[in-house]
Amino acid sequence: MSNLSPAQRAAARARLDAERASTEARIAALGRDFESIVSSSASAADDEHDPEGSSTAFDRQHVAALLGQAREHLTEIARAEQRLGDGSYGRCERCGQPIGPGRLEARPATATCVACAGRATRQARRGRGPT
Repeated sequence: MSNLSPAQRAAARARLDAERASTEARIAALGRDFESIVSSSASAADDEHDPEGSSTAFDRQHVAALLGQAREHLTEIARAEQRLGDGSYGRCERCGQPIGPGRLEARPATATCVACAGRATRQARRGRGPT
């Protein structure tokens, strides 16, 4: 059973829809950037002797990483939409407590409360990963 009122569910749906549209637009723009970098570097077939080769390779890797992050975010949005559909949206996947409305407004696709997200971050910094 959902812990959200119909109005809260509608607001969450609208935030997720906006987040999806924004992320899809970002993926499209990054895809164009990536293609532009690849096509411009295709004319300089010898990166090793191209004075711009290292920065071109860096730009390509950077945009590829940003594309990967955006695609992962799209997956997170899809998971949040599933949680909204099954009634578990707004509850932390780790501890089961409600996720604060401010956090959901700022990060509509989040699956964890602030406390659990902080613990996961601290554990990752220590090299242990979340449990």
